[in-house]
Amino acid sequence: MSKILLITPPFVQWNCPYPATTVLTGYLKSRHYDVAQADLSIRLTNYIFSKEGLDRIFEGTKAIDTELAGKIRKYRREYIDTVDFVRGFLQTGDQTSAMRICSHDFLPPGTADIDENNLEWAFGTMGFTEKARYLGTQYINAIGSYIRETISGEYGFNRYAESICHSASQFDEIHDRLSMKNNLLDTFMCEQLHEIIFEQSPQIIGFTIPFAGNLYAALKCARHLKENHPGIKTVFGGGYVNTDLRQLKEPRIFKFADFICLDDGELPLERIIQYVDGKKNVDSLVRTYVMDHGKINYIDNSENIRFSNTVCPDYAGLEIGEYMSVIELTNPMHKIWNDGFWNKLTMAHGCYWRKCTFCDTSLDYISRYEPDTAKNIVDKIERIILQTGKTGFHFTDEAAPPKLLKEVAGALIKRKIQITWWTNIRFEKTFNDELCSLLSRSGCIAVSGGIEVASDRILKLINKGVTIGQAAITADCLTRNGIMVHAYLMYGFPSQTGQETIDSLEIIRQFFEQGLIQSAYFHRFALTAHSAIAQDTGKYKVKITGPSKHTFALNDLFFSDEEGCRHEKFTMGLNKAIYNYMHGIGHDKPVNFWFDFKTPKTGMPRNLIEHAVKPT
Repeated sequence: MSKILLITPPFVQWNCPYPATTVLTGYLKSRHYDVAQADLSIRLTNYIFSKEGLDRIFEGTKAIDTELAGKIRKYRREYIDTVDFVRGFLQTGDQTSAMRICSHDFLPPGTADIDENNLEWAFGTMGFTEKARYLGTQYINAIGSYIRETISGEYGFNRYAESICHSASQFDEIHDRLSMKNNLLDTFMCEQLHEIIFEQSPQIIGFTIPFAGNLYAALKCARHLKENHPGIKTVFGGGYVNTDLRQLKEPRIFKFADFICLDDGELPLERIIQYVDGKKNVDSLVRTYVMDHGKINYIDNSENIRFSNTVCPDYAGLEIGEYMSVIELTNPMHKIWNDGFWNKLTMAHGCYWRKCTFCDTSLDYISRYEPDTAKNIVDKIERIILQTGKTGFHFTDEAAPPKLLKEVAGALIKRKIQITWWTNIRFEKTFNDELCSLLSRSGCIAVSGGIEVASDRILKLINKGVTIGQAAITADCLTRNGIMVHAYLMYGFPSQTGQETIDSLEIIRQFFEQGLIQSAYFHRFALTAHSAIAQDTGKYKVKITGPSKHTFALNDLFFSDEEGCRHEKFTMGLNKAIYNYMHGIGHDKPVNFWFDFKTPKTGMPRNLIEHAVKPT
């Protein structure tokens, strides 16, 4: 029987593993396959931020002379001597290490422009662990800036070469980049991959590619395999593949991947193993692209495992102690996301609402809604805690079902299981005081949800199923029960006017002013090929303008909006306003204060949200 190795390629989160390999490992083990997993992302990160790795980086870039490079390289010895200590602290959070990092002159001078008064305001004089984590994060950021300056401007802590892979309708630029000589990051990555192969001796390697920022690394790794281990079969799957490669026409990618799978990977991987082992023929493959006599062949046989029958994720083989917690002060939800180890678990497959017009409602990961049972979920929670030793959980649902949340929360309390958790929700009326109190008592500390464009007209076009008033009432219930609320916000929706953008910001200002949300982030609207808007452009009065030709990826679409305005000019002002609101600043200022161009005055009453949550 072939051994399969599942790999998360660089770069994803630092503080916990991306969940795809744990889910697939659990399934394949339950079917008695020989399976292992490795997080190449965190493994490479730990090597980069090690004494050996950093020494090689400085040595390999000593000829590059820029102002930033010179500033960092001036303290080369100090960085090399302290990097293992700082990385170790970010992994463990050890209090004694924190005190050393916070001590005077431990970190290299010029690590970051840090205002000591701001540090004392944020952490006080006794918050050594949090303060040290922040200082350690700034230290890591300085090294990251050096790498971008001297090795690759495409390097990011949770992405690599994303710009050439995002919306890559043609494969040419990616292919050309892959043909170039390896830079130091590529070399380190291939070295770490070689070590993993030596440890595991697989016959099949599956790469999960969740985002565009992982594609280049997966392709680089696959190329290394084809050149040095040609007998190993390679498989690509994951979120990026599921959304962007559904109309694949590019044969050159099969120089890197032998199989490319769509949607849930359990059955596709099982059939691939059986096919490689000669137990099934090629026609039995499930949702898989292969090359057949020089032509791309997609073999469907679409089958799925009922979600309530899925097994518990398996963390075996992942080095839990290798993950690092970093910290930022600008956004409370981003802090939660990056600070601390979060076990990942999904309560339900798909979205129980699955009606939002901007969402990928035609794809399986949204459209096929199947909830697990509360008993199964809580049983899995207990098993995962035993595996990882960690009690933090991120329920990764598109929108956690309120009824199921209530049952899970009740079961956690009844079984006296103490965890800390957060998830994504819809701001619907089911989240009343009773439910929010129950969720809080079960360990819920935060939720995120889409207020999107805070305009009832646009929310109706989005088919969000909630109004501004209802979102305010729900956020109020959550906040009063000690649950932090993060709002996803959107601007540039088709037909949205400048007036509506200003009015939407005024509504969000009032949400912050009333203490209903504590965190928020504005996203620019993106039209995707799998959304209801793309399927019916006439209804939303948009015109798709590109890409005119695609042989590789197809997801993000170019479009013109017949009725809306040029929303790119609002970006800086919206971000500036949200940043200040999150810090309790500027609630008393008119919303057009944040823009450096003339905007209309808001037409919203200044007490609209107050009256929604405290009706007279």
